Amino acid sequence: MLIDPTLTTQPPQLTVADAESLAQRIYGQDLKAHELTGERDRNFRMDAVDGSQYLLKVSNPAESPEIVNLQTCVLDHLRRTAPTLNVPHPVKTVDGVYETPIELADGRATTLRMLTFLPGMPISSSVRSTTQRQELGRCLARLDLALQGFSHPAAQHDLLWNVASAHRLNGMIEKISDPERRALVQEFMTHYEATTLPKLASLRAQVIHNDFNLGNVLVDPVQNDEVVAVIDFGDVVYGPLVGEIATAAAYQLGNGDDPMRSAAEMIGAYHELLPLGNAELEVIFDLIVARLVVTVLITEWRAERYPENRSYIMRNNDLAWTGLTHIASFSRNEGSQKLLQFCSSGVQ
Repeated sequence: MLIDPTLTTQPPQLTVADAESLAQRIYGQDLKAHELTGERDRNFRMDAVDGSQYLLKVSNPAESPEIVNLQTCVLDHLRRTAPTLNVPHPVKTVDGVYETPIELADGRATTLRMLTFLPGMPISSSVRSTTQRQELGRCLARLDLALQGFSHPAAQHDLLWNVASAHRLNGMIEKISDPERRALVQEFMTHYEATTLPKLASLRAQVIHNDFNLGNVLVDPVQNDEVVAVIDFGDVVYGPLVGEIATAAAYQLGNGDDPMRSAAEMIGAYHELLPLGNAELEVIFDLIVARLVVTVLITEWRAERYPENRSYIMRNNDLAWTGLTHIASFSRNEGSQKLLQFCSSGVQ
């Protein structure tokens, strides 16, 4: 099992005063810093006296400059080619560049960036509805259409959050303390390795956002059906296109008699705007399961190592376990049919 070094390396340690000093020295702006939560990086919301807001990002020291540049280039590509998509835009330094190497107080080297800060309410805090889920599906489809054809030398980097890499986490399963849960995850992983993984290489692939979760999509605080921003491109990767919507749909599973319906509404809207092929529709159920498995394995593994950040790391853990429990109550065929209930046949 190969572990991403950004998951085992302590995030940068900076204070609000440090962030304000960097903003003045590197960007030539007097900004007031407010620390934000994060998993791998150190992030600050930076407020200007005129009301403008920015996001100051200090990357995890284990994150290679090439990966940071991938994220920057994706955002700059979207700024230029899809201006109607509300995503953060990179901000240049006084020297006219988007990325600046800096040295932390502990001697570690890392990369500093500033992005525009986009306000809004996270989906997790909003009133959920069919209309909202359909708009999420359309928004994600528009994002993926805008990313078609984008390339970068670092896009095919190793990322354990990529559903195409779920098998690399097999060694974490034995760490699950609850025997029933451990057996459930092992059963899903065995099916993934034997049946799903061999199919992925033949599917469409491109650069994808790869983390369209309940905290990374913002809606209007009053009109909760209106998507106002997509944020956090830290997990951008080259991967199966269907893995994008599967990852997003994994966070939409609900409760009640038809727990698949919420995810199905999002998938249907995505498919209407960016049709998936029959081979992609065939594996979407399995890739949703893969995302849930990846979530429970990585979050529990990291929470044990970073207890001081446990609440943030584990924010999606309960949701993922609930989703796996729901899915286990259906046969694969029944579950897949429920997920695709709003999809017409795939393209050939």
